[in-house]
Amino acid sequence: MKPTRIAAALLGAAVIGGTGIGYAAEKFDFGKRLYDGHCAVCHGKQGKGDGPYAGLGDTRISDLTTLSKRNNGVFPFQRTYDIIDGREAVKAHGPRDMPIWGAHLLSTEHTAMEPYAGYFDIPYDSEAFVRSRILALTEYVQRLQAK
Repeated sequence: MKPTRIAAALLGAAVIGGTGIGYAAEKFDFGKRLYDGHCAVCHGKQGKGDGPYAGLGDTRISDLTTLSKRNNGVFPFQRTYDIIDGREAVKAHGPRDMPIWGAHLLSTEHTAMEPYAGYFDIPYDSEAFVRSRILALTEYVQRLQAK
């Protein structure tokens, strides 16, 4: 093999290897990715209720950073999960203005597994997958709480 080809092969291997290392060093935050994709448009990147869609309707958007403060210092994990899921409406609570993400993440039109289809070669329980996504999102909202 010619020296230029050897040098090119080594350079190519270094670039490919270096790129892989860069990606591996970056931590994947599933809850943040879901929040940024579904919630930030209304609640804002920091969760303060100041997203680009805030103020477009008649409903005031909640400041998600104060959930613990408004609940005597305890993050209302189950209530937050239930609000995000939203599939069990409580008639006494009035109309539901926030999107029902549980149904959205499970619907056949927006199949929950569609973006991940290439990663799974085993049967899965779609309801369990949706629950894990809502749990990740709820946990991320918990991390947004003001200290």
